[in-house]
Amino acid sequence: MIGQFTAVYVKKSKWYIGYVEEISGVNTQGKTLAEAKENLKEALLLVLEANRALAHRGHRNQRVIEEPISVVI
Repeated sequence: MIGQFTAVYVKKSKWYIGYVEEISGVNTQGKTLAEAKENLKEALLLVLEANRALAHRGHRNQRVIEEPISVVI
């Protein structure tokens, strides 16, 4: 699956701070812009994986319907 999000980077002193605009809690930093970008991709994957695991744990032993959802922004 490929998702598209908005990455925002801000130079603060000697660091680049990065976050994903659409998903709270996805943020990171790096000494270079390239490092911040790579770290942000990893942070996004970790948050998505954690959210999925929490959701699955919340509906164990229940009948659920899971399906892809798309929106046009």
